[in-house]
Amino acid sequence: MPVWLQWSLIILGIVAIAVLVVFIVRYSRQLSAHRRQQERRQAFQAERRQSMIESIRILAISIEEDQVEYSEACLRIKGLLDHVEPELLNEAPYRIFQEVHDRLQHMPTHQARQNTDSHFVRKMDKERFALEKDRADEIRRAATALRHRSFNQ
Repeated sequence: MPVWLQWSLIILGIVAIAVLVVFIVRYSRQLSAHRRQQERRQAFQAERRQSMIESIRILAISIEEDQVEYSEACLRIKGLLDHVEPELLNEAPYRIFQEVHDRLQHMPTHQARQNTDSHFVRKMDKERFALEKDRADEIRRAATALRHRSFNQ
């Protein structure tokens, strides 16, 4: 084999190795960047979940201390449980939050409530207050159970 061919093959091998090293370094950087991004996402989700659990507990305490309308607290707790542990809404005593939500979901809120006829709003409030009164004990028991519940991580 001629010397010039040997040197050509050696140079070609060195170039191939250099290209592979560049490829490996780039891929390694992308992989570590992806891992960091995934860790940040997981940390954000864990923090968000913890914040929702804290909100659930605050609402439960507010119910126990009669600091909030039960219907509003039920709607908010139901929304939070949908993200934290939706299967709880099918279990006793937590089922009451889903039931109250189902009974009140047809009622307008926020701007829609302000745009609704005041006679109709009074009628809806009467219905809502009756529901709160009828289910108050169940709502309070569920709130106490929620406050003491240990949520899965």
